[in-house]
Amino acid sequence: MATPIQIDIVSDVMCPWCIIGWKQLEHALTASGQEAVLRWHPFELNPDMPETGQNLREHLIGKYGITAQQSADNRERMQALGADLGFTFNFSEDMRMVNSFRAHQVIDWAGTLGHQHPMKMALFTAHFTQGRDVNDPAVLAEVAGEIGLDPAAARAVLDTARHAESVREKQRFWTAQGVSGVPAMVFQQQFLVTGAQGSKTYRELLDRFANADA
Repeated sequence: MATPIQIDIVSDVMCPWCIIGWKQLEHALTASGQEAVLRWHPFELNPDMPETGQNLREHLIGKYGITAQQSADNRERMQALGADLGFTFNFSEDMRMVNSFRAHQVIDWAGTLGHQHPMKMALFTAHFTQGRDVNDPAVLAEVAGEIGLDPAAARAVLDTARHAESVREKQRFWTAQGVSGVPAMVFQQQFLVTGAQGSKTYRELLDRFANADA
């Protein structure tokens, strides 16, 4: 049996291209039959986002200098891409971009319990599909409970911020490696791919590393 490929994914739960990139990679993994060891790593698209967050449409227009129509077109494109990949984006006019540092702390904690990937997926769904505030400690505790973890323990993690420095340390590490945008995927600790590159590209990479081990 082939050795599983290690894939490190630097991403933010606020990033729609991160879940699109993951779903593309997931499809490639399924098609190739290749097994992978996944490790998710934290990145904040907007580390200075205020506690109250910001309207998503206003945020995108202000950050990228695009028009309201371009913003709407981009979201429509993402919805179509997501649907093709089996992920539902429910964008709305009142959807908000929020700070993701607490979400990363819960993911970090879940990782110590072997539930990093389910937690990451659940938070993508909570934010983009369900429209929940994943900066709210109560919501984060609920999501933890929904994947089988102890909500009270999750809330305690946030109240004590005991995983905060661990997240910061990991963020600093990846920034020092030159990661400035997400998704950023590192295959076998040697080949970096940035952006959502499509299932075909990921399949070619998986085949390359599988053949290298053959």
